[in-house]
Amino acid sequence: MVYYDFDTFNSDIKILAKRAKSEFDPDAILGIARGGLTIAHFLANMLDIRDCFSLNSIHYNNTQKLDTIKIYNIPNLDKFKRVLITDDIIDSGETLLAIKDKLNNLYPNLQIAIATIFYKPKALISADFAIREANDWIEFFWELSLD
Repeated sequence: MVYYDFDTFNSDIKILAKRAKSEFDPDAILGIARGGLTIAHFLANMLDIRDCFSLNSIHYNNTQKLDTIKIYNIPNLDKFKRVLITDDIIDSGETLLAIKDKLNNLYPNLQIAIATIFYKPKALISADFAIREANDWIEFFWELSLD
């Protein structure tokens, strides 16, 4: 297991923001709850984007991968041209692929890019903007518990 601390995140998110702005220039950000919410919040602040949304997906129960992908609470994205989807990691890629397919079906004219901190090279889908390759389970600084 690898611990991902705030100082490293702070450095990485600045790189992600600069790349996303110069190469895609989104007019909205869509964070995947829960892992993508911290990234969505920071990017929205850094890029001065007020249209920051979230959707929910469930494909893991703690570290246990489930057989199904549930996607819900999809926001109305009718008025946007370029939406940046954020998540903490692309593991298998199944969730992000399903979300992207769902959004493409609902909004066929929408340009979608994906930004993540971590990625796995063998995932079914690649991020347009990513920082680090993941070789171990990542414990993020924002994953708090009452223990």
